Amino acid sequence: MDFKHTIKIKGEILDLSSPKVMGIINVTPDSFYEGGRTKSEADLLSKAGKMLEDGADFLDVGGYSSRPGADDIPVEEEIRRVVGSIELIISEFPNAIISIDSFRAKVAREAVNAGATMVNDISAGHLDEKMLETVGSLDVPYIAMHMRGTPQTMKELTDYGDLITEIASYFSDTIEACKRHGINDLILDPGFGFAKTIEQNFHLLNHLEYFKQLEKPLLVGLSRKSMIYRSLNITAGESLNGTTTLNTLALFKGASILRVHDIKEAVEVVKLVNQLS
Repeated sequence: MDFKHTIKIKGEILDLSSPKVMGIINVTPDSFYEGGRTKSEADLLSKAGKMLEDGADFLDVGGYSSRPGADDIPVEEEIRRVVGSIELIISEFPNAIISIDSFRAKVAREAVNAGATMVNDISAGHLDEKMLETVGSLDVPYIAMHMRGTPQTMKELTDYGDLITEIASYFSDTIEACKRHGINDLILDPGFGFAKTIEQNFHLLNHLEYFKQLEKPLLVGLSRKSMIYRSLNITAGESLNGTTTLNTLALFKGASILRVHDIKEAVEVVKLVNQLS
């Protein structure tokens, strides 16, 4: 990597110059990938424990499905899903670094109060005007993703003049907004699969290194997404090999964090790519 990226988390400095792995924990009934859903408290602890054992650096807990066309749910229901899950994980694995995957400021605050120490927002503050202010007051790292519209409307919002420069401009505005709200540790996610066609997703991956100029760590979430399984005419459940292939490319193009369902394979990718440096 051209820049040494660090974030402050749980009072310590974490160096992202060696890429890290984030495990996806969906406490939703309608995640696009059935293997990513948790079905009970025992299942949640088993999944979290296995991810940590396999080398996950972060666990990303989400209670709102952001798959295209997913149902909207009340904020109280989202809080109910994630707060208990976070408290349960922390009780069993007190050293785990947990990210809350939500675009709602109230959910983010309640999750951090429950033990989360990062906020992962698919809307970069655009779906809740209080999000950036809230994250700044919580003083936790913030992952800001590029998306247009909402999970319910994004499939219709894929008309770009120049995809790469428009995402870069969006991120430039996001960086300035985060500075104004006192957010010190910012990670950018280009949003694979969010308001982008399959062709646009591959174009984005092919030009991922363009975003290095923003001098912020990049999180890449390609795991088992439709750009893989539809391109190969397979299912999400059969998409691990394709995920590993694209994660490898993402690391070569500057990704600092891989957000995945399958930890062991992603950790192996990071280890092997690190051997080349």
